[in-house]
Amino acid sequence: MKMKLSVLHAAVLAATLAVPASSVQAALPFFNSDKQEMPTLAPMLEKATPAVVHISVEGSREVRQRIPDAFRHFFGQRGQGELRQERPFSGLGSGVIIDAGKGYIVTNNHVVQDADKIHVRLKDGRSFDAKKLGADPQSDIALLQIEAKNLVQIPLADSDKLRVGDFAIAIGNPFGLEQTVTSGIISSLGRSGLNMDGFEDFIQTDAAINSGNSGGALVNLRGELVGINTAILGPNGGNVGIGFSIPSNMMKNLVDQILEFGEVRRGSLGIRGLDLNAELTEAMNLSISRGAWVNEVLPDTAAAEAGIKAGDVIISMNDNRINSFNELRAKIATLGAGRKAELGILRDGKERKVSVTLRQAEPARVAANELHPMLQGATLNNSDKGVEITELASGSVAEQVGLRQGDIITGVNRQRVTNLAELRRILEGRQGVAALYIRRGNDDLYILLR
Repeated sequence: MKMKLSVLHAAVLAATLAVPASSVQAALPFFNSDKQEMPTLAPMLEKATPAVVHISVEGSREVRQRIPDAFRHFFGQRGQGELRQERPFSGLGSGVIIDAGKGYIVTNNHVVQDADKIHVRLKDGRSFDAKKLGADPQSDIALLQIEAKNLVQIPLADSDKLRVGDFAIAIGNPFGLEQTVTSGIISSLGRSGLNMDGFEDFIQTDAAINSGNSGGALVNLRGELVGINTAILGPNGGNVGIGFSIPSNMMKNLVDQILEFGEVRRGSLGIRGLDLNAELTEAMNLSISRGAWVNEVLPDTAAAEAGIKAGDVIISMNDNRINSFNELRAKIATLGAGRKAELGILRDGKERKVSVTLRQAEPARVAANELHPMLQGATLNNSDKGVEITELASGSVAEQVGLRQGDIITGVNRQRVTNLAELRRILEGRQGVAALYIRRGNDDLYILLR
């Protein structure tokens, strides 16, 4: 009995994956049972890989080096204990062309953060300088643009339709090895907890992702983008089959906001809660074990307006299952202010649908004395230019050192500051003088904190 080579390979692949051969054939649109051809990903990759680019960056960052007490006077750092210098850096990453006509490229924020120069090289060898149109550090997305003709863009898949076990292919430039392709499956969905300050709803895959893959593409077998490769979990930064990607739907929501507003305007539901767990399920006599449990609805919020109540369990959003509070938080925040969403909730043992229009999230506010005692009396907010002093108590320590309401902190000791997280990191545990670089109207000045 003769068996065509293509059918034989389908049978072997099916046996390896422990699935019916017919499902393998159905999953491979390029599989041709009428020809004696070996099944291959090559036709799909020939269309997808030109949309994945190599990114190289250059810039400078402040580097700190501890100075032994005996040598501090040589460096003029008496009392500070460390030497700070601006040093150049370079880095590599990947990106994905999502609009060929306008030259839009998506990558990770951490690939291009602090970069003064961004270079993009295409698969065909052409190179271009890129302009950063915007970024969102909390979700690790950045949008670039190049001026080029004859680009190839990658089509977007609906990442909400992904299932664990779907095939996945990662395309990128690990360790500078351009156009590297690895394959695997979707290992899990809705992963979070890698960066508690951010908004996470990661796709987990065992397709090999390594240093330099950041910002590259995770595609399905049709060559459609399902995610932006972002992070790995492994010893010494090496791949052990646990990689994470930002879902394509989440990426698109963020990019649309950057293009429309020049920034990300986060959505807010106005609830506090936690993951539904076994203890809550038993205590509340619930029929489900996964979801986002609401323990408080804040007044005058989208949730209050929609009629959501404390004790509700949110189990879906736009007909997509919600498994945790972190997953709901990420989806709400990245969907954007003013957008509508349909939430599935469980109340008194019955499921119901609630329509909600998201409000704009309040900007992060920090009492400045949490960062430095000489800032007592000031309230800080993130702004598009740095960290703004939005409130200042009369007669406070912060006012006495020379700060004014409306001042924008753009740097500390020659190190640039763009948000509260960076300011906190620089000032945390600092001893000695901190020189705040302030933008006040059209003037620039330094204010010293001792």
